[in-house]
Amino acid sequence: MAEVLGRLPRNANPSLLVGFESSDDAGVFLLPSGQALVQTMDFFTPIVDDPYSYGQIAAANALSDVYAMGGTPLSVLNIACFDPNAAPADTWAAVLQGMYDKTVEAGAVVLGGHTVEDDEPKFGLAVTGIVDPERVWRNDSARHGDQIWLSKPLGVGIVTTAAMNDRCSDEELRSAVDSMSMLNDTTREKGLALTADDGSPEVVCATDITGFGLAGHLFNIARASQVRIEIQTGLLPLLPGLERMVAEGCVTGGALKNRLFLGERLVIGESVPPWIQEVAVDPQTSGGLAILSREPVEGCVKIGRVVEGGPSIVLL
Repeated sequence: MAEVLGRLPRNANPSLLVGFESSDDAGVFLLPSGQALVQTMDFFTPIVDDPYSYGQIAAANALSDVYAMGGTPLSVLNIACFDPNAAPADTWAAVLQGMYDKTVEAGAVVLGGHTVEDDEPKFGLAVTGIVDPERVWRNDSARHGDQIWLSKPLGVGIVTTAAMNDRCSDEELRSAVDSMSMLNDTTREKGLALTADDGSPEVVCATDITGFGLAGHLFNIARASQVRIEIQTGLLPLLPGLERMVAEGCVTGGALKNRLFLGERLVIGESVPPWIQEVAVDPQTSGGLAILSREPVEGCVKIGRVVEGGPSIVLL
C-alpha cells in the first residue's frame, strides 16, 4: 500500500494540516472558523464471536484514531458488509447496538451509514471529530528525551487467535474483549492536561496501537520524526497467558508481515525472549494510545524513550 500511496500527488491545500504522507492515525483539515476537523475510517472482519462485543470493539477502534490526534469525536457513519442470509436479523442488530452504545459513551452521534451484502461480514465506522489546530498530536513531532507511555495492555491478536483455536480460557478472552472495548478518551484528557514549563502543551506526539503492532506504529513515529525509539520490553503491560499461547503457536500472519515490514529497522536485544518479540509485532485491534511526553501520563505505563539515531525500533 505504501507503494500505491507513493504514486499519489502531494495535496497542496494549505488547510490540510495532516494528510496521509506520514501514515498518521487520521487526517486533520483546518476550517474557516479556526477549528479543525479530524476524520478517519476503519473496518474489519469479526474478531470475536459475540456480535454485540464486535460492534463495541469496532466503534472503540475507529474512535481511537480521533483520540490519537488529540481530538474529540462528533459523529460517526457505519460501514456494514453483511449477508442477511448468514445469520438472523437479531445478530446484525446486536452488532449495531454495540456500536451505538459505545458511540454514545464517547459523546458522539450516529448519523447513519451504508450497507452492502457480502459473504464475509465486515463492520466499522467513519468518524468525524474536532481538534484545536494548536493542540494536534502528530506522529512527526517526537523529541529527544520524550518518554513513551502506553494506556492498554498488549496481546489481543495472540489472545483472539488462541480463542479461535480453543487455547485460551474464558477469563483470558474476557480480559482482551474488555481492553478492546475500552475507549481511549480518558487517556486523551490526561495527555491534553499536561503543560510544559513554558506553558505550552507537553504532549505534541502520539499514536494508537492497532494493526501494525507496537513496534510498527512506533516506527511510523520514528520514521516521520527521524528519531530512534527504545522499548523496555520488561515494562510492557501484557494480557494474561501470552507466553503460553505463543508457545502453543497462537500467533498471527499479521505479526509476520509487521516483522518483515520493519526488517533491519527492528533491532532486538539478545536478552529479549522470542515470545515477547511476538508481542511487540502482534497486530492489535482497538489498542491503547502511545503518548510521548517528558512528564508521566496518569493511567499509563512507561515503556520506552526517544533517543538520537536513525529511524528504528530497539527492543531491550
